[in-house]
Amino acid sequence: MDPITIVGGGLAGCEAAWQIARKGGRVILHEMKPHLYSPAHRSPHLAEIVCSNSFKSESLENAHGVLKSEMDVLESLILRAARETRVPAGDALAVDREDFSMEVTRTLQGLQNVEVLRGEMTVVPRGCITILATGPLTSELLSQEIRKITGSPLFFYDAISPIVTRESIDFEKVFMASRYGKGGEDYINCPMGREGYYEFVEALHRAERVPIREFERKYLFEGCLPVEELARRGKDTLAFGPLKPVGLADPKTGRQPFAVVQLRQEDRFGSLLNMVGFQTRLKQGEQKRIFQMIPGLEKAEFVRWGSVHRNTFIDSPRLLRPSLQFKHDPCLFFAGQVTGVEGYMESTAMGLIAGLNAHRVSKGLPPAVPPPTTAIGALIHYITTCPTTPFQPMNVNFGLFAPLHGTGREKRRRLAERARVEMRQWKEGLDVEQTEVR
Repeated sequence: MDPITIVGGGLAGCEAAWQIARKGGRVILHEMKPHLYSPAHRSPHLAEIVCSNSFKSESLENAHGVLKSEMDVLESLILRAARETRVPAGDALAVDREDFSMEVTRTLQGLQNVEVLRGEMTVVPRGCITILATGPLTSELLSQEIRKITGSPLFFYDAISPIVTRESIDFEKVFMASRYGKGGEDYINCPMGREGYYEFVEALHRAERVPIREFERKYLFEGCLPVEELARRGKDTLAFGPLKPVGLADPKTGRQPFAVVQLRQEDRFGSLLNMVGFQTRLKQGEQKRIFQMIPGLEKAEFVRWGSVHRNTFIDSPRLLRPSLQFKHDPCLFFAGQVTGVEGYMESTAMGLIAGLNAHRVSKGLPPAVPPPTTAIGALIHYITTCPTTPFQPMNVNFGLFAPLHGTGREKRRRLAERARVEMRQWKEGLDVEQTEVR
């Protein structure tokens, strides 16, 4: 049987290789380092992590913890290596980044059915089962090749607005409407008075920002300016831009507010809301402090923070099947951050599913996808069905899960328990099917 080709030796590519190899499949893993490094990478090892060394919470009251529990069930190499090289970080899973990468590298290079080839891939192999897991800093030559294959432009930077949960909004202070009444009550509108607006602008002026890395500079401000950058251009710039109140009247006063922050539904369940036009480079703590100054958002729960940074990802809702197969070529899979997920473990999870399904296809089995009641299934459902345009990446969060009644901690506990039960059942079904094939 021909080996499965994986392009990219990051977290997703390594996880995919492990999932295939542990089931007896053969893998050729292509990694361009050390012959070529991206602007952010320094180590020759596989699975290098270049930003934070934290893989976030392990608590089952947190969607990140639920995701890890599911990856545990599916015997993730990346999760195992992280736990073996962890450093103290409270309930978060943080690692010694050098030890972690070395552990993953040793494990994969020690497998007889995994061959690691070093050097840049400039073409996508066709006619064989291939997984593209090239990450957010895909090389320029390979990016051009992916554009040709997909017939779709890649996104070269994220300009992302924060997302909050609907249940955390104070509906006594907001109103539902679209501008000039067009489209019905499609937006939640947070009205701001003159004094509150200028206090908000002043807070943006003083706020701490995430530093711009040198290689990101040419990508940042081509399409969407960060909200704090707009505020610097004049105290009324926001009121004439993303916060313009034109065509909106507050039913409580019958008058047009001085400024309006609009929230737009982000998911089919209506549980997540996007802060329209609020892409930002503010630090996360500053986003929480300043954006909770907005009327109605005083207790807002943020499930995604705003950002503007260099990224490469495909238009997954238009291009990918839920199996992570390319719609126009079932032998080609995409995995990791290039699919439009954010975060280390989210990227790893996409590599895990791509690896499982690539192996299944190689054995003549149909691909399998976890149900949307699980963390992994909810992420896949988001990236392959997201209706918003343009498509934007997402971290795992409880707002993506198929909903349950209830609120707060009790609701999160029930969502977590349902996810764990259904992931175990899904895994058991895969094991039975695999045994029957043997």
